[in-house]
Amino acid sequence: MPVLLKPFEEMTGDDYAQIGLKAGLEIHQQLLTEKKLFCRCPAARYTEEYDAEILRHMRPTLSELGEYDGTALMEFKTKKEIIYQINHESVCTYEMDDTPPFEINPQALDIALEIAMLMNYKLVSEIHIARKQYLDGSIPTGFQRTTIVGIDGWIPYKDRKIGLIQLGLEEDACREVSDVGHLRTYRTDRLGMPLIETVTRPEMRTPQEVAEVANILRWLVRSTGKVRTGIGAARQDVNVSITGGTRIEIKGVHRIPLIPRLIYNEALRQYALLQIRSELHKRGITEQTFRAESADVSPLVYNSEWEPIRQAVARKEKVFAVNLKGYRGILSHPTQTGKVFSKEISDRVRVIACLTRLPNILTSESTEETIDTYTWSKIRKTLKATARDALILVWGNERDVQTAVQEIIIRAQEALVGVPSETRQALADGTNGFERILPGPDRMYPDTDLPPLEITEERIERLRKNVPQPVWERIEKYKKMGLPEHVLIPIAASPLAPFFEKVCEDYMLSPKRAANLLFEKTKYWRRRGWPVKRIGQEEWRQLFAELSANPRFWSCVDALAEEFFTAPQADWTALINKHKKTAADEATLQSALQAVAGEAQKRFTDSDKRHRYIMGKMMEQFRGQVEGGKLNEMVKKYTEKDE
Repeated sequence: MPVLLKPFEEMTGDDYAQIGLKAGLEIHQQLLTEKKLFCRCPAARYTEEYDAEILRHMRPTLSELGEYDGTALMEFKTKKEIIYQINHESVCTYEMDDTPPFEINPQALDIALEIAMLMNYKLVSEIHIARKQYLDGSIPTGFQRTTIVGIDGWIPYKDRKIGLIQLGLEEDACREVSDVGHLRTYRTDRLGMPLIETVTRPEMRTPQEVAEVANILRWLVRSTGKVRTGIGAARQDVNVSITGGTRIEIKGVHRIPLIPRLIYNEALRQYALLQIRSELHKRGITEQTFRAESADVSPLVYNSEWEPIRQAVARKEKVFAVNLKGYRGILSHPTQTGKVFSKEISDRVRVIACLTRLPNILTSESTEETIDTYTWSKIRKTLKATARDALILVWGNERDVQTAVQEIIIRAQEALVGVPSETRQALADGTNGFERILPGPDRMYPDTDLPPLEITEERIERLRKNVPQPVWERIEKYKKMGLPEHVLIPIAASPLAPFFEKVCEDYMLSPKRAANLLFEKTKYWRRRGWPVKRIGQEEWRQLFAELSANPRFWSCVDALAEEFFTAPQADWTALINKHKKTAADEATLQSALQAVAGEAQKRFTDSDKRHRYIMGKMMEQFRGQVEGGKLNEMVKKYTEKDE
C-alpha cells in the first residue's frame, strides 16, 4: 500500500521521511503602530462603513529584465473589475497611488529590528525598499512596498535549531469583501498597515513540527507586546514539497492547529499527482503526444434535465465539451481527502475563467446521476471520443467558456509534468484549492521613490535594550519557580512577564498566586464582561501591595474585583479598607468549623465532598477574616480527625 494512502491520524515521522517531506513557514504579523507604513494615516481603524468606491482594472507590466511575471499574466486572464471601498478616516491619496510614499514609519522599523534581534537575525546595515507586484487587486498600486531588515536567524527547537532565512517589513494588503465572477471587492482600511514576514528554512520533518515552530514564533513576537492580536492580525503561509514534487505555497492559514492537516493533504496531493504522471507516461502520453479537442455541444444538451445544465440553457449560455485523449480514469483519481483530480480542473476554471457558480464542470467519470447516457453518447460521437478518453463539460458565457476550455487543456497537460508550481488557498477542512500560479523572481524590482536608509550602530544599541528575554529562557526560569505547566507558555509569551517577575520580587509574593491573579483570574474577569483594561501596572502594584500586607484578602479577590470594576472611582486600598474586619480568632473558627462539619457529616459520605462543602461554607462566613490557606489546613486537620 502506498504510504500516503494512510489516514492522517496513522501517519508517522518515518512515513513522512519516506516521501521526503519538506516544510517551511512564512508568517505575516501586523505590528502595533499608531500609523501606517508609508503614510501617516491611522493604523487598525477598521470599519464596515465607506465613503466612496473606486473602480480599477489591473494589467501586467514588464519587469526590469523585460519579462512578465507568470502570476501577473494569469490574473490578467481573469479580466477582473476591482472595486475599492474607501473610508476617508483610514486612507489618503498615497493608498490610491496618487501621492508618493512618505519615509518609512520609524516606529514600525524599530519594532521590526527588535524582533529581528529576538530571533537572532543578522541585521542589515541599510534598508532598501523594493516593489513586489500584486496583480490580484489587493493593493491598488499593483505592487507592495517591502524591505528586508534581517537575514540568517534561528530559534531553538527540541534538540536543534530551525533556520530563519529573512525577516521582512512590508505593508499589508486590503481586506477582501467578495469575489464573484469578474467582480472583486476590497475594503481599504487594512491597506498599508505595517507587518513583518518571517521566513523559515524548510527544516521541519513532520506536519506537527511545523505547527510547533509556528507557535514558538507566535510566542516570541507576542512577548514584545508590540504586535497586534486577534483575527487576521497574523497569517501563516505554509511551503510544502515531497521528493519528486515542487514547492507549493499554501496561503492564508489563520489558525495554527489547522497546519498539520493542511500539510498532510498537500503531501497527499503531490504524491497523487506524481502517480497520475507515472500512469499517463505508462499509457504512452507525453507532452509531445498529448492531444485534446473541444467543441460546442450546446444543441446536444438542450433538453437535459440535470439542473445545472438546464439552468445554463435557460440563461442561453454555451456548453462546451473537452475530450482529453487517453485520460480515462485520471479525472476520478483521488488527490486530497475527499477530492479527486477533476477538482484541480474545476478550481482553475473557477479562478481564471471566473465561472464561480458551482458545479462549473461535469466529467464523464462522475458517479452521480447527471445527464443521461444517450446524451453522453452523442457528445462522444461529436468529439470522436473512444473508450480510453475522458470528457469534461463546461458552461457559461461564450468568452468565459473559451477561457475555461483553454485552462482545462493547460491543467490536463500539466498532469504530464507532475506538480505544477502554484499558490494554493487553505480551506477550513484542512484541504487546499488553487489560488494562482506561483510568483517568480521577476515580480520584484527596486523602488526608486525612496532612498536607502542607514541602520546605525547607535540605533541598534538603543533598541537592543528593549529586546525581551527569549521565551525558551523564561520557561526554564518559571519551571524553577514552581509554576504549573499550563501557565508556563502564556506567561513567558506575555509582555507582562517582566512585570510579573518584578512584583513577585518587590512584594515577596508566591509566584503561583501572583501568576494565577495576573494571568488566570483576568481571563475569568473578561469572560464576565468586566473591563480588565482598567487595571494598569500602577493598579496592579496597589493590589499586590495590599494583598502582601493583608494575605487573608487573597480568598475574596473576586468579590473585591467585582466592586472595583463596577465602581468607576474605586481603588484597591479603599476597597480593602472598607471590608477590613478584625481577624477571626482561633476559638471562633473552631466553633464555626464544628457546626459546619456536623452538617457535612450528615450530608456526605465522601471525604473530598465533605471537605469542599466545609470550605465553601466557612469561606462564606469568614471571607476577608482569615487567609484561605490557613483555613484549608484547619479543615483538612478536622476532617482527618473526624475520619
